[in-house]
Amino acid sequence: MILLSAELRHQLLSNGRARDVDHVPVVKFFNPIGEGVWLATELDDDGDTLFGLADLGEPELGSFSLAEMVAVRLPFGLGIERDILFEGLFPISVWAETAHRTGSIHEAERLLHAVRQAQREAPSTRE
Repeated sequence: MILLSAELRHQLLSNGRARDVDHVPVVKFFNPIGEGVWLATELDDDGDTLFGLADLGEPELGSFSLAEMVAVRLPFGLGIERDILFEGLFPISVWAETAHRTGSIHEAERLLHAVRQAQREAPSTRE
């Protein structure tokens, strides 16, 4: 699988040029057979350095390399994959706070999706 489509790359680069903004994650990468989840919000002009939330056992905001993720070779011919169904839904600061509170990006994702679902189901106060 190609980790970044042209559209995702364009959005990440655009976000990378707008620093000091609390961007919504554009893409989620994951290790299909073990630990490792990355939420990327920005891509530097070098085309390699991503910024976002990484969880290799403990969630942490920072930079990580696209080339290094592409180079990972896992058993059974697998590699790091992109979650094609991922929706960022909330700014990266909310993801980071929730992941730190719950202990992982996976748990944060469950909680944030439940919050979003509750928001959708709440009766509207507008008439």
